[in-house]
Amino acid sequence: MASVNGTRPRVLLLGVIELAHTAWASVASAADILTPTSMDRASFLAEASSGAFDGCTVAYRTFESFSVTGKVDAELLSALPPSLRFICHNGAGYDQVDVPACTARGIHVSNTPSAVDDATADMGMFLLLGALRNLAVGMASLRTGHWRGATPPALGHDPQGKVLGILGMGGIGRNMAKKALAFGMKIRYSNRTRLEPAVEKEIEAEYVDFKTLLAESDVLSLNLPLNPSTRRIISSDEFAAMKKGITIVNTARGGVMDEAALVEALSSGKVSSVGLDVYEEEPKVHPGLLENPRVMLVPHMGTYTVETHQKMEEWTISNVAMALESGRLQSIVPEQSEM
Repeated sequence: MASVNGTRPRVLLLGVIELAHTAWASVASAADILTPTSMDRASFLAEASSGAFDGCTVAYRTFESFSVTGKVDAELLSALPPSLRFICHNGAGYDQVDVPACTARGIHVSNTPSAVDDATADMGMFLLLGALRNLAVGMASLRTGHWRGATPPALGHDPQGKVLGILGMGGIGRNMAKKALAFGMKIRYSNRTRLEPAVEKEIEAEYVDFKTLLAESDVLSLNLPLNPSTRRIISSDEFAAMKKGITIVNTARGGVMDEAALVEALSSGKVSSVGLDVYEEEPKVHPGLLENPRVMLVPHMGTYTVETHQKMEEWTISNVAMALESGRLQSIVPEQSEM
């Protein structure tokens, strides 16, 4: 790994390496690792402004580090040293990082796009099946000692023959499509760009426009990134355009859906059941979702497995190593592909 002015390179560690210790050791053997002592954003900004991280060229950050630093935005970037040129984010979704602000500063950003595909799609199928079958109602009754409840839950639905509409056909969406095929579902999708014909054929997916996807899906799975153009892409008007009795699954980011509008759609019967792993204001959850027995709730555990966490860490560490060795990233975020 290259040195800077004859000194060892410096890496800013925001978060904790939990599993990929061997991979991280190779970085630590060739670079000085700096870790903040701050416990909140105000303290972190002060610590960074003091020059504590001067000389750092690469930062490794985790989703959980948000509790200390807050969003990686223009304010935070202005406090970090001008030497910083790379931010390696551990996660597929990177809405915690203001990419335009990083681009303006000449900072390259990477994520872990395919490391999470299997685990997140597995969670999506769990929520899909559970929501279709009304399992949340029975599970809640059982824990209170009332078996299926004084009034049994409504009969659920089989996935076979149902139209699964996938909004966002990236790696996770394609992975989920393959899994849903095993359950006999019909796959339709809407995406910013259409897939290659060979890929569509492989996953037996039909491309439709957004309005058609809303109108004809029996189950709608949200698998798109959160950014200014996708925030609350599903709200009152979109629910109104859906088939009555639709099931909604969200393993993307809570902000792509208007939770208050979702609660209203559940109350009206437009939406029959829901499976959620993500929420608009995590860890806060809309009371109307907590109170509704037809909503399966999981506390953002889509990638919560040993295997996936290790893959994500190793992927992020490889980005750190590449940045130090060659000044490049193996998985720069799409918005910076021209950089």
